[in-house]
Amino acid sequence: MRFHRNLFILKTMKIKVIAMGRVNEPYLKTGIDEFLKRIAPYATIEVSELKPVEIKDENLIQRSLDLEAEKIMDLIKPSAFVITLEIGGKTLSSEDFALQMNEIINSGVNELIFVIGSSHGLSQRVSERADYKLSLSKMTFLHNFARLILVEQIYRAFKIIKGEVYHK
Repeated sequence: MRFHRNLFILKTMKIKVIAMGRVNEPYLKTGIDEFLKRIAPYATIEVSELKPVEIKDENLIQRSLDLEAEKIMDLIKPSAFVITLEIGGKTLSSEDFALQMNEIINSGVNELIFVIGSSHGLSQRVSERADYKLSLSKMTFLHNFARLILVEQIYRAFKIIKGEVYHK
């Protein structure tokens, strides 16, 4: 597997993870924080946690997704490359994810945004804005687990791109 390694592009890459809800479990927060710290030498990364819309009536799910979409879309610049995490997205191996990230990095995009929706998913508006739709697995995960898995895979992708050793 060959990668075009451009360290300048890597250092100027800004990654944003937009996620609905807070991580309250200390063990998950510790893991997420550890991988955010490990990513820092490769790219600027930030996590934007948005408060999900509370649903008291199951008939209002679509309305709540639309309200969440407004919050999400406010954080996305038109020039950003957006990857949404969706059940129907494409599943990739870690190596293929690294290839995809490398292509994005080398395309000249300077902001890469990952969007993790609420427990009800994402609105169609956010899904349509996606440049790429990704599924972490055919299995279903709690959203906070998905966030941990995502940041670990981003870190792994940078290690693969740079040809550095990372345990398998």
